[in-house]
Parts: sequence; structure tokens; C-alpha cells
Amino acid sequence: MIEVVVIPRASRPRVEKMEDGTFRVYLKAAPEKGRANSELLSGMAGYLGVSTGDISIIRGSRSRKKLIRVKEGY
Repeated sequence: MIEVVVIPRASRPRVEKMEDGTFRVYLKAAPEKGRANSELLSGMAGYLGVSTGDISIIRGSRSRKKLIRVKEGY
């Protein structure tokens, strides 16, 4: 499980790991029609080196604070 704070409409997408173990993810997409969530999952999959099918949003799909589950083996 990974805790993520999402910042939509950023000038450039990036992932930052915070000192407390959570992640701050900057997304170009606006939080409309699931676009930000899709960009979040693909961005985190690339950062973690897993496929997008191996991660999912468990909690907070409509919030900036989210809980993401990564399949075993990460």
C-alpha cells in the first residue's frame, strides 16, 4: 500500500518521495472524467517499474489523498 497526494494541473508531471514514505505526484491532467486518476496510475507504474494492471486505487478516487495498492513482487 502506498499513500499518494496528487497535485493536478501541474506544469510538468513528476513523482516525489517524501521523507515520511508517502509520494507527491504532480499531474498535467485536470481532475475531470477520471483523466487524473489514469495519469496517476500510469505515472506511478512507470516510477515503480510495474505494469499499469499491477496497481490500483483503493481509497480516495475522488480526493487528492489516495491509497494505492501494488501487486506483490514490487
